Amino acid sequence: MNNKNVSLKPLALAVSALVCSSANAAVTLYDDKEVATVSVDASFNTFYVNSSSESDAAGTSRDQSRVKMGFLPNWLGMNFSKEVNGLKIGGRSSFWVTINDSNTGVTSTGIDVRQFYATLGSDWGEVLLGKDFTLFNRNNIFLDEILLGYGNVNDTLGLIDGQGVSFGNIGSGYTYPMPASQIRYTSPTFAGGLQVAIAAIDPSPVNAADDRQESAPRIEAQATYSTDFDGGNVTAWVGFLNQTSESDTMGDIDSTGTSYGVKVGLGDFTLHASGYTGEGIGILLGPTEAALGLGPVTMYDMNMNELDSSGYLVQGSYKMDAHRFVVSYGENEIENADYIGHEGMQVAWFYNYNSNVTFAVEYATSEFTGILGDEEADTIAIGGIVNF
Repeated sequence: MNNKNVSLKPLALAVSALVCSSANAAVTLYDDKEVATVSVDASFNTFYVNSSSESDAAGTSRDQSRVKMGFLPNWLGMNFSKEVNGLKIGGRSSFWVTINDSNTGVTSTGIDVRQFYATLGSDWGEVLLGKDFTLFNRNNIFLDEILLGYGNVNDTLGLIDGQGVSFGNIGSGYTYPMPASQIRYTSPTFAGGLQVAIAAIDPSPVNAADDRQESAPRIEAQATYSTDFDGGNVTAWVGFLNQTSESDTMGDIDSTGTSYGVKVGLGDFTLHASGYTGEGIGILLGPTEAALGLGPVTMYDMNMNELDSSGYLVQGSYKMDAHRFVVSYGENEIENADYIGHEGMQVAWFYNYNSNVTFAVEYATSEFTGILGDEEADTIAIGGIVNF
């Protein structure tokens, strides 16, 4: 637990995608009620970025310029739908591409599939079968006010020189709802705006023991309530996660968590407040964090006791015509003998040139403390986002 040479640079590759397709107007390619409806959506973004970082652990101080994608990746998605005898059949496949890997991947740019699922729906709700983003902390990140922006980068996580996305507020406000294969049920909206989703998810091997087993799937759930009122709207939610990774030789690791939040729109103002608490879920990726070798660092101690993890995000935004101004602050931490904490702050301006084109200017700070080393990083990002 006292190893201060832990490298988190693979995280820059692991978290390379987030979806915001609900904000896009998909282009219909084919529409025949007897056959199917097929549509496509796409998002492209590029930022010029300049980061200044100081690392006490590495003893370095440097300035780095990049031209790269922001918090969201570039993606191309295809949607399929058809109704047969009252059953609504749907599907989605989406492919994510990094644009800033030429110095490492050279000509071997990868295509990352983050969504590949079918849906079956009717008056009783919808069942999803396949791979999609998970439910714990899902609304926390999808309703982030800087989702279209840049967010936090640092050398501790290998993000300044990384070939993937920035981390936005991942690790400094919430954990990432890593896409995974799942069977998910989502209820219809009832009680004036309430909707509930629950999923059985392919479990993550948190325990590193040779006799490790996950005898049950990971269970995640989320309840969301949305309503409009005179002059505004509100969305509130609560989420849940539970998984057990068992071992007779090393002991069991129980990963549990609760996420929550509220987003209120009052005229041209929007307020966002969200957070999570849990144990055995790390600081960045939830149970999937163990796949990067971080289990003994961020998820459990040398006695196999689960480490407590928590985080929160508070934001305010103001919209004036085509302009939107955002102030954001978030923090994640792990409380144990070797403290780990990450704070992030952003001030951003977004300009909607039209319904497809948005420009962004952002200033962000990142501060890491604890066993992973102390580092401060300041970033200025200027970019454009084009959605179809």
